[in-house]
Amino acid sequence: MARLNILNLNSGLRTHEGAAARHISTELQLRRSVLACLLWENQFYEDGVEIAGRIAELVPQVAAEKVAALAVEAREQMKLRHAPLLLVREMARHKTHRAPVSETLARLIQRADELAEFIAIYWKDGRVPLSGQVKKGLAAAFPKFDEYQLAKYDRGGPIKLRDVLFLCHAKPRDEAQAAVWKNLISGTLTTPDTWEVALSSGASKREAWERLLREQKLSALALLRNLRNMREAGVDESLVLSALGTMSSARVLPFRFLVAARHAPQWEEVLEGAMFKCLATQPKLAGKTVLVVDVSGSMQGRLARNSELDRIDTAAGLAILVREICEDVVVYATAGNDRTRMHATEQVPSRKGLALADAIRKSASQLGGGGIFLVQGMDYIVQREKRADRIIVFTDEQDCDLKLNPAQANASGQHNYLVNVASFKNGIGYGKWTHIDGWSESVIEYIRALEQTKWVN
Repeated sequence: MARLNILNLNSGLRTHEGAAARHISTELQLRRSVLACLLWENQFYEDGVEIAGRIAELVPQVAAEKVAALAVEAREQMKLRHAPLLLVREMARHKTHRAPVSETLARLIQRADELAEFIAIYWKDGRVPLSGQVKKGLAAAFPKFDEYQLAKYDRGGPIKLRDVLFLCHAKPRDEAQAAVWKNLISGTLTTPDTWEVALSSGASKREAWERLLREQKLSALALLRNLRNMREAGVDESLVLSALGTMSSARVLPFRFLVAARHAPQWEEVLEGAMFKCLATQPKLAGKTVLVVDVSGSMQGRLARNSELDRIDTAAGLAILVREICEDVVVYATAGNDRTRMHATEQVPSRKGLALADAIRKSASQLGGGGIFLVQGMDYIVQREKRADRIIVFTDEQDCDLKLNPAQANASGQHNYLVNVASFKNGIGYGKWTHIDGWSESVIEYIRALEQTKWVN
């Protein structure tokens, strides 16, 4: 019979794997729940409903202006769509939080379909009247969108854009916009020339793709997501390469390129060029950087039920960017053995671009797939790297060490960062570490800005 009375795991906060976690303020709890959250998608240890419920519970405990600022940060810097809308919906429930709702909602809605998505979130628990601040926010957001955008996102869901227009009583800017809205109401908007429409028209897929490429009708994300379809349709390679060479990658998360390269490995070099283009003018982070990537089993959990991506992909994408903008970089991967509670850490070959992601993925298959052991892993790394200007750890924070407190991990760099890429309730890495939540390239921008501020001060 197994012995259970060995270690009291109820003594204080714990990670899902049993290691000691840090108590943090409600504001920081809300940040860690939001900034790496794909709303209502299950994660390795928690399901999406649990995470959404925690967000709803925390919102009234955090000052309204801080919740509003977090929603804007999540949308504009971390490029999340649904989690920011949930924050505003929860703000609208509480009298203490309603004042900034209209302004925040109008700012968050950046695509026409988000008008209806917000109503769907608002009515998720039952249809109720919209608050005055919500109506004002929707009415302020509606005039942002022209006929093309409204037609593109006027989809056949239960809540249509015309429904939102009736609910919020938006006022058109001029007669031309009033005419567009009249067509929206009557269902006579001009059919948009999108790739979805073009491919569903019955025309040759190859011809449809080639026309869209020549006319530059594909967004960067649509281009990346459809490379396999273009290859299978026999699209002229020169058109694809030209599109990849001129695409704007400013709003594309790094790991999207990893998936695109898996489906179209023959275009990997061009994909790398597109991914790095936005970094060409960025200043380097001076000095030596030690980059540590958590490749534990939980990091291999999918981001979403239909996604090909996992959290190692997000960490690898950020690692590629850090590798490019730092002067001197050493990369380690770390995991361990859950049975023996011992870490397994190794240096990753000093590669660049997508080859670095491949090396990190290879390490994940070699290091046991157990959880991260931050104290043990950092002791191993610091013994080999005597000095560092900065240490950056990418992890979901679910430390497995039942004996050594992660708070005691060796943070020996001049600057020490722990980047959390999951939304789990309890985590590690506060105190001696500068804690950052999220997985977009804004993480790197934050590090640069923070170090510049410290240098100036």
